[in-house]
Amino acid sequence: MAKEGILVELMTNHGFRKTIKYLRAFIIISLIGFGCMMIVFLGVLGYAKILGAPPLAVPQSTLFFASDGTLIGESNSGQKRYWVPLEEISPDLIHATISIEDKNFYEHNGFDYKRIAGAILADIQAMAKVQGASTITQQYARNLFLEHDKTWARKLHEAFYAIRIEMNYSKEEILEGYLNTIYYGNSSYGVQAASLFYYGKNASELSLAESSMLAGVPKGPGIFSPLASLENAEKRQAIILNSMVENNYIKKATAQKAKATPLTFVGKHPHKRVEAAPYFQDAVKNALKNQLKLDERTIALGGLKVYTTLNLKQQEAAEKQIQEAIATDSEIQVGLIALDPQNGYVKAMVGGRDYETSPFNRAVQAIRQPGSTIKPILYYAALNQGFTPSSTMRSEKTTFKFDDGQTDYAPHNFNNKYAGGEITLAQALAVSDNIYAVKTHLYMGAETLINTVKRFGISTKMDHVPSLALGTSGVRVIDMANAYSLFANGGKKVTPTLITKVEDYNGNVIFESKHEAVQLLDPAKTYVMAHMMTGMFDAKLNGYAKVTGNSLIDDITRPYAGKSGSTETDSWMIGFTPQLVTAVWAGHDVGKPITLTAEKSYAKNIWAKFMEDSLKGKPVKGFNPPKEGVIGVYVNPENGKLASKDCPVRRFTYFVAGTEPTEYCTDHLKQENHKPTKKKQETENPWYKKIFNWGA
Repeated sequence: MAKEGILVELMTNHGFRKTIKYLRAFIIISLIGFGCMMIVFLGVLGYAKILGAPPLAVPQSTLFFASDGTLIGESNSGQKRYWVPLEEISPDLIHATISIEDKNFYEHNGFDYKRIAGAILADIQAMAKVQGASTITQQYARNLFLEHDKTWARKLHEAFYAIRIEMNYSKEEILEGYLNTIYYGNSSYGVQAASLFYYGKNASELSLAESSMLAGVPKGPGIFSPLASLENAEKRQAIILNSMVENNYIKKATAQKAKATPLTFVGKHPHKRVEAAPYFQDAVKNALKNQLKLDERTIALGGLKVYTTLNLKQQEAAEKQIQEAIATDSEIQVGLIALDPQNGYVKAMVGGRDYETSPFNRAVQAIRQPGSTIKPILYYAALNQGFTPSSTMRSEKTTFKFDDGQTDYAPHNFNNKYAGGEITLAQALAVSDNIYAVKTHLYMGAETLINTVKRFGISTKMDHVPSLALGTSGVRVIDMANAYSLFANGGKKVTPTLITKVEDYNGNVIFESKHEAVQLLDPAKTYVMAHMMTGMFDAKLNGYAKVTGNSLIDDITRPYAGKSGSTETDSWMIGFTPQLVTAVWAGHDVGKPITLTAEKSYAKNIWAKFMEDSLKGKPVKGFNPPKEGVIGVYVNPENGKLASKDCPVRRFTYFVAGTEPTEYCTDHLKQENHKPTKKKQETENPWYKKIFNWGA
């Protein structure tokens, strides 16, 4: 017995020692494992700290606004994304989201360990990934950087990003980012896009009932969207309202009232497709790319806010007048630009009759012959070389012959009508006499007009030919509108401007337009030219032919200046007030001749009706002369001489001071009052014959 007791004791002591040995080994291994885990954990934290704050920029729709702040369009990437600050989100929606998604959001450091433990247990029991325990921070990390597959690898990456986010951003910043990136179905990312889609209102305007319904959608947009299943959505809403009661966000009675509140759903995005000024919006995007040097991805998905110069009222007027003026079966296309001559702000733009059919922008891309609309620029150059509104030349059928081997040139006037005698510069402009224009051009030399055209901001190539005076070298509509703005604003340089300001997704201003008035032309000569351009609407200047604006005189109610132009394939009208310059081109894309009489008048009619419509209600402004440098006198428009009391027509005409006529008209004096010098004046060769030797 004694031996057996000793043996048992030895065995027991041996077992105890062995147990102690194993226990010691287990503790050591555990400590080593824990140490390794701590090293790894600290290493992860250190690595996260080294990497710093992850960028939180997400793809967002770029928004385009009219001059009055109205949203006119957005970049179309198939997804609707708008970023709104936390204070512009309904508190009910914030509370509903936290209550159902992550009730301990403000207490944890990015991970809810109790939920994680429960999820792990559920996954082990099911031998699959069946239950989530992601916090708002983790979901935000997934929305920003990761795919939405349910794998352990993705969860580890998600956890790492969550650590970095929690390290570097406040809870408010995290919550704001989460609410602006979570998917609510129907291409709606973020609460603002979802609120607009489901309810047609901003996220700041949502009620408790609307908020609790919307907060349930992200769990499964195809299941819990009220548009997919109202029954499922209402069940989910009830769960969320109950959770809000449990988490002390609302009272039970308030929840019951919200459950019983009927809701109205819109179910469409406010800007599903481009609706306002599509040609203008394309031009704005090109300006962002070519002038501001932004890449296409930033333009499409950078969440920019682009504030433009577009005036919606004037844009609608332009589109309306074009639609009403042009016959539906006509193949004529059109380009229109309207801008403020004081700063170059483009107020309206139409690049064609149907954007969906043809997005080619004829207002800024097409290069077409301007016809006689080039003449005001020609005659401004002439004023610089001593011409005045009273300068006369002979208007008759003329063939110009050249000594340098050039082919003879025989331009003709519209309907082959000629004065058969001398006409003034003012009258030549009003009736668009081509012979006068070509003579002026050849007298000054081709380089004069070419250089002047460049000075007016027209960059297209000009040919060294006699017909350049009649607008045979192509120009863009927007450049012609810009050139005429110099006549309207007293000769100050402006640049066509589409964008006033651009903000990034954080609201930082990255571009702001700055307009500086730079005097480019002589104010006196510019005014004299602008005043002469009112002549196309003045029947007093009617001589051998009607003024070119004769058909519009009864349709206009305020002073305008301008010039029409036509070629075989192009029809133009460009005119202005001190407030607005508008250029209209009409023609065929393929350069086919315009043959129908009605089609030849499209440009003029569109221009007149647009100007009247878009300026309706605005003060009527005339063309005020500069304080010095010009003088106005009454002249006989037929010969440009000072008008006497016997002249049947007297027109008040401005001249550069010192160039006004000094000789009175004697053509209409009574016979007994005729001066003996009359015959001598008639037989003396006019000045232009001393310069030109061309035969008729």
